[in-house]
Amino acid sequence: MKTGRFLFAVVSFVSCTMCAQAKEPVVKTGIEVLAERGFEGLVGKRVGLVTNPSGVDRNLCSTIDILYNAPGVELVALYGPEHGVRGDLYAGDHVSDSKDAATGLPVYSIYGQTRKPTPEMLEGIDVMVYDIQDVGVRSYTFISSLGLVMEACAAKDIEVMVLDRPNPLGGNKIEGCLVEQPFNSFVSQYKIPYVYGLTVGELAVMINEEGLNRGQKGNQDPVKCRLKVVPMEGWTRDMLYEDTGLPWVLPSPNIPFKETPMYYAASGVCGELYGFMNIGIGYTLPFQVFGATWLDPERLKERLESYDIEGVAFRTIWFKPFSGSQKGQLVGGLQFFFTDYGKARITEVQFHVMQAVAELYPDKKAFEVISGYGLFDKVCGTDYVRTVFSKGYKVKDIVDYWRKDEASFRELSQKYHIY
Repeated sequence: MKTGRFLFAVVSFVSCTMCAQAKEPVVKTGIEVLAERGFEGLVGKRVGLVTNPSGVDRNLCSTIDILYNAPGVELVALYGPEHGVRGDLYAGDHVSDSKDAATGLPVYSIYGQTRKPTPEMLEGIDVMVYDIQDVGVRSYTFISSLGLVMEACAAKDIEVMVLDRPNPLGGNKIEGCLVEQPFNSFVSQYKIPYVYGLTVGELAVMINEEGLNRGQKGNQDPVKCRLKVVPMEGWTRDMLYEDTGLPWVLPSPNIPFKETPMYYAASGVCGELYGFMNIGIGYTLPFQVFGATWLDPERLKERLESYDIEGVAFRTIWFKPFSGSQKGQLVGGLQFFFTDYGKARITEVQFHVMQAVAELYPDKKAFEVISGYGLFDKVCGTDYVRTVFSKGYKVKDIVDYWRKDEASFRELSQKYHIY
């Protein structure tokens, strides 16, 4: 008995010592700042919440539970974007109206029959809170959900409160051209670059002030909502997620690590060309590889290294996906790393890979081995990349166009910097 107590005491001492030595997060997220301020703006209000599993504080307590138990705050409804509020749905699965098992609250789907809350869904709501970890890339659907929630709330004069979180790509990286009509879609909702260098709170203010509906067909009149952003404390624009000290909770199934958003930006556009390359979905390195069953990794590595791509390194890899169309098949390819993230043009890595494949395997050119490219154009926000690139498969032919809007957007977006 005494031995058991002694061992328990030793374990407890070691655990406490490790906790004491653990690095304290240097950033406070919006939910933490809100709690410290006594939930200012929500007390006495009936509150709706758009969130998912990434909406947590530094102790991994869910924003759902924090607001549900907050004194004076009446959380009355949850709203489920892609993957659902508890993350129990896979990419693309429709979210259904349901009841949250933990709180008993109604959960309304905004990724099913409708992607914009209906007036009935918003009945009785005084304030709509949004708390989801963003990845800093235009094609990630949660920012589209945010904009449509803001639009729906504007129509009913409901205040929207965005609890800010870090941009894992940092606040300085801007890449890609603006979305052009008619390529607006749920994966390119707004006229912003592919990588936009803003926190979700800053982006919310920008699309509110610049016009929520800008560029959307059939709805050209700007709509503004009553918007409040609860800012972070301690975040600076040069920070990547690892610099924040915060735990990373995957916002969707294929974004498991804090570094994954960088690789998502670097391979996700190419990943829309179904049947071309395996980019690690269905394996342990989502978005961090380029591979195929017919590929010679050494030849591809040699060709890519001949391009002298700044800030990027490649290694050969062989793997067998455990799900997807190539499940159980041996895939050869390259894993890539950012050796100098600041200098790397992250979104252009995939275009270099497409060029190298076309040069090495003329019968495997990207746009000649796929069944459709509609989603590729939507994610790019234009058909220029495809139509011009497919003529010669040279990055130099599209790079100026891909970069053409970055300087002007950087100047415009600075007006909305909170940090």
